[in-house]
Amino acid sequence: MTADTPDTPPTVRQVPSERTFHGDTVTDEYSWLADKENPDTIAYLKAENAWTEAATAHLAGLRETIFQEIKGRTQETDLSVPSRKGGYWYYTRTVEGKQYGIQCRVAVAPGEVDPPMSDDRPGEEVLLDGNVLAEGKEFFALGTFDTSPDGNWLAYSTDFDGDERFTLRVKDLRTGEVLADEVPDTSYGTAWSADGSALFYITVDDAWRPFRVWRHTVGRPASEDVQVYEEPDERFWVGVELTRSEKFVVIDTQSKLTSEIRVIPAETPAAEPIVIAPREQGVEYSIEHHGHRFLILHNKNAEDFALAYTSADNPGEWVELIAHEPGTRLESVDAFARHIVISQRRDGLTGLRVMGDGSTDTYDMQFPEPLYNVGLTGNPEYDTAVVRVSYTSLVTPESIYDVDLVTRQMLLRKQKPVLGGYDPADYEQYREWARAADGTRVPISIVARKDVKRDGSAPALLYGYGSYELSIDPYFSIARLSLLDRGVVFAIAHVRGGGEMGRRWYEDGKMLTKKNTFTDFVACAEALVSQGWTSAARLVARGGSAGGLLMGAIANLAPEAFAAIIAQVPFVDPLTSILDPSLPLTVTEWEEWGNPIESPEVYAYMKSYSPYENVGKLPYPKILAVTSLNDTRVLYHEPAKWIARLRATAPDGTYLLKTEMEAGHSGPSGRYDAWREEAFVLAWALDVLHAA
Repeated sequence: MTADTPDTPPTVRQVPSERTFHGDTVTDEYSWLADKENPDTIAYLKAENAWTEAATAHLAGLRETIFQEIKGRTQETDLSVPSRKGGYWYYTRTVEGKQYGIQCRVAVAPGEVDPPMSDDRPGEEVLLDGNVLAEGKEFFALGTFDTSPDGNWLAYSTDFDGDERFTLRVKDLRTGEVLADEVPDTSYGTAWSADGSALFYITVDDAWRPFRVWRHTVGRPASEDVQVYEEPDERFWVGVELTRSEKFVVIDTQSKLTSEIRVIPAETPAAEPIVIAPREQGVEYSIEHHGHRFLILHNKNAEDFALAYTSADNPGEWVELIAHEPGTRLESVDAFARHIVISQRRDGLTGLRVMGDGSTDTYDMQFPEPLYNVGLTGNPEYDTAVVRVSYTSLVTPESIYDVDLVTRQMLLRKQKPVLGGYDPADYEQYREWARAADGTRVPISIVARKDVKRDGSAPALLYGYGSYELSIDPYFSIARLSLLDRGVVFAIAHVRGGGEMGRRWYEDGKMLTKKNTFTDFVACAEALVSQGWTSAARLVARGGSAGGLLMGAIANLAPEAFAAIIAQVPFVDPLTSILDPSLPLTVTEWEEWGNPIESPEVYAYMKSYSPYENVGKLPYPKILAVTSLNDTRVLYHEPAKWIARLRATAPDGTYLLKTEMEAGHSGPSGRYDAWREEAFVLAWALDVLHAA
């Protein structure tokens, strides 16, 4: 590999290697880039970074302007709405000039009902200061932050590399002492025993699969920890948590299609786990403890899920509580002492349904806008009739409400400040529909300034994801204002493979129907053009992770439909990755993509859409790929190989690769660093759209 000069893109040596599956032999000339320890690999990534910097040097001023716009619209010294748990209010503070949040609490004053929102909070305890923990580090992330039921202990875990392998520690909140009994290489999730003497946590296997649950005795060495559960089936991963009632530790075992849950009474942490319902292939369920029963949200003979319950003392038969209603996807259930709140979605919109204890009488919370996203947030208290709700839309900043479940009154506690005179009346949000190739109607959420003309002349950015049943619901973004105020239309394509329109929407965009995700996105792009929102010459596509796979696929499928493509941590070499069971996540992913090792049909199908496999001599739009060296979810070499092959196969195109050398899947960890990264991407988009 040579970088030649700063005025030319890097060249990378080709070292052909072959693989053969199902009689098909494929050559991969860039497979050597998967060796992160090879100095040539690092040299190549650095050379690509240098070329990208040189190729975008003319945007330095615009990048700084956008960074300052994001910074200037953000209230840098701020406070989250405190949540009550036991005798304390817990909250996060941010301070101007500091990268990370500060986790704090104050004791609840006698008779105090409202959270303390003022700058004066007597008796504040700083539990964790991310800025102190991150001092001298290029990257910092918290994995778990979990206080014991009595408020005396804090379990927290840290990652300083971006690979999501955390070191778990315990802090005595009475003395401020961090105990010596730390545990390396843990995953997300912890659960305390009722008395705070025992802490449950998770470790991963060599393929980064969370597979073991351990019980740690506070104050004792980690070498004495007891293994509570191990999941032998490589398709499954495990999680652990404490129920809101603080009565049970829940060990949640799941694959993409199947669930099995065990519980341990929190008062007897050494007890053997009790299985709620044995795993049954294709049946997913989750539980919530509610008094004498466990609520069970499940899909047994219920594609969009139903709600049942079983005895908490002797789990067995499931009794129906909310019947399956096709088209209304029940997503989660939250139990409180006298109420149940069900998170659901219908017709592409989220919603909240409330059910009183001992009653089948229900009501749906009502919201005023045609497009919005709503969900519960920060509700650790079980014995309460007031729940906290987060509400946002494409034009409404995140708004935190306290909702009285009896009177149905909503009290606005805080709306995210947007400095600099933001007026939502200057913008408008719309719901449009595209017609897919098979006739399916695909929803599109759109926001633009009201003065944008619908004559095809406006620049636009279309965002998509479309995998894992994850929904990209309407949301507000301060950074997005830097696009909107320059006349750019922002749109979200709610393509199949996501969960926006229910479980069937997801099923029709995975496995052997995955191509629907890609053709849906192209249909959305064409709809934006035909409906006058933009033109192909002024349309940028953007997606990340599995949405980066979408970006790579549409680049091959319809390069003429886009002026440019932004692919962030893109999963653009899925066939190679899914063929290697030793890689992180691969075996657990077979129920999402199919198993190309065992199935010739799956192999051929994946090969037919894999972006890396299908790079051709095409008139590609401009492409910017952004990745991270320490990403465990989508390995850096996928976009590195993709850009190299694009440049070799279709050399007339413009292809840029930017690798964060000290980051993980979500990019830079500090907020200012993240804003600069976003400013880099937005400046590039504005430049190719001629909208700067």
